[in-house]
Amino acid sequence: MNKLEIQNLTKTYGKKNANDNINITLENGVYGLLGPNGSGKTTLMKQITTLTTPSRGEIRYNGKNIVGLNDEYRTLLGYLPQEFGVYKKFSAKQFLQYVAALKGLNSKIASQKIAQLLNLVGLFEVRNKQVGKFSGGMKRRVGIAQALLNDPKILILDEPTAGLDPQERARFRNLISQISRDKIIILSTHIISDIESIAKETIMIKEGAILMKGTHRDILGAMEGNVYTIRTSNEEEVHEIQNKYKTVNIQRGVNDIELRVISEKMPHYKETQVVEPKFEDVYMFYFDLENTTEV
Repeated sequence: MNKLEIQNLTKTYGKKNANDNINITLENGVYGLLGPNGSGKTTLMKQITTLTTPSRGEIRYNGKNIVGLNDEYRTLLGYLPQEFGVYKKFSAKQFLQYVAALKGLNSKIASQKIAQLLNLVGLFEVRNKQVGKFSGGMKRRVGIAQALLNDPKILILDEPTAGLDPQERARFRNLISQISRDKIIILSTHIISDIESIAKETIMIKEGAILMKGTHRDILGAMEGNVYTIRTSNEEEVHEIQNKYKTVNIQRGVNDIELRVISEKMPHYKETQVVEPKFEDVYMFYFDLENTTEV
């Protein structure tokens, strides 16, 4: 069993706390890291991967401070940053061989591992094609493969499904579920469905601090009774509702308009109904987004 303990972790840039006294414990499984841009997600991941040192606090792996573990800890890490660069003239196979050499892997073992991973991410048939000619989604899959080369015990994925089409995202989710039994996997994404599908717990972060950590049931349960649909045919009423309540969605039908809203008290409109919360509602409620989806 792997155990990562993050204790009183604070990272300060000037007068701003990018991370503010974070305390969480992670064990084997997938954790979704959810928050708006600038919330501190990337700073947290960079500290876990030792790319950034904390201003205060510490991170412990199986009871030992990662600062003292040095290279021993780094050999346990796999990391896919949001901005992932490749050598365009390398083939996928050559690029992974290059990364394997940087990680100090035995060439024979690396060759076998590369073949397995290329097959796993669906790139084996194009392994000799230049990466520069790959689509954005294919490049992300190369990135996922390089992060898995050393069979990491801690896998950090920053927006891993960016640029992937729905079929590729489904393949990615299956892959992550398949390998998560003996790994701590932290997955930061704006695609809520990715977290809903595979994360055993979600960590919600805003302005550098942890808002909530829990299972989907825990998080959705906290929203019970706060999500409603309101039906109306009056456009003026639509504007009034939008001004009074956080509106997640507006769906226009043939004869009426349905608004999905979040409120701690039941809205007083004729056709109002309480509904089961979704993760999209959670995101809107905690991160106070102003954008409304209209269909």
